[in-house]
Amino acid sequence: MTHARVVETVEGIQGAFDAEAYDRWMKGMRKRGWIETREILAAGIASGHALEISPGPGHLGLDWLSKTRETRLTGLDLSEEMLKRCRRNAEVEGLASRTAYVHGDACSMPFDAETFDAVFANGGLHEWENPVAVFNEIERVLRRRGTYCITDLRRDMNPILRELMRVLTVSRSMRAGFLSSARAAYIPKEARDLVARSKLAKARVAANPIGLVIVGVKT
Repeated sequence: MTHARVVETVEGIQGAFDAEAYDRWMKGMRKRGWIETREILAAGIASGHALEISPGPGHLGLDWLSKTRETRLTGLDLSEEMLKRCRRNAEVEGLASRTAYVHGDACSMPFDAETFDAVFANGGLHEWENPVAVFNEIERVLRRRGTYCITDLRRDMNPILRELMRVLTVSRSMRAGFLSSARAAYIPKEARDLVARSKLAKARVAANPIGLVIVGVKT
């Protein structure tokens, strides 16, 4: 039986302590290859100017930049603390000239129509206050034939895998965050219903043992 969805924060990680812990955790995930760069590249996002929604401390977007050539990245986040960490991490990796980080709400993005060649996001779907509005904004800011890839946990993931991920999350604060995110995540049917109500209605919603992948191309 799948439990009802328990809504998590819509404000992102704001405090410096939480941001620092999350930064360390994501850095470790990246070193192990446990972030979603492969899914983004497999979706065909490998060139041009990409928008990353809810980048956290920026490790996924920076990993994508390191594996592509002549690409640029703009990150959009509600958390000023996370944006500071994005900029700092980009500087450390020598990628500051290829990045820009902007404070804003994904439900009403501060960008002109048809600005980006691609859009990707990981782990933000369950936090978005109005996912349909975000999907509509993605469609608006994408150029024609632009690609999008949205990944997140799924609430009905295999219980054994959920417990394994919980145990592997060493930090107590991050462990609690993982569990609250899992409880707030959507199941595949819910994700398909959200997409169907948006301008990304032709997107493909796939599920793997722990998460969801929403991919498509703007026509």
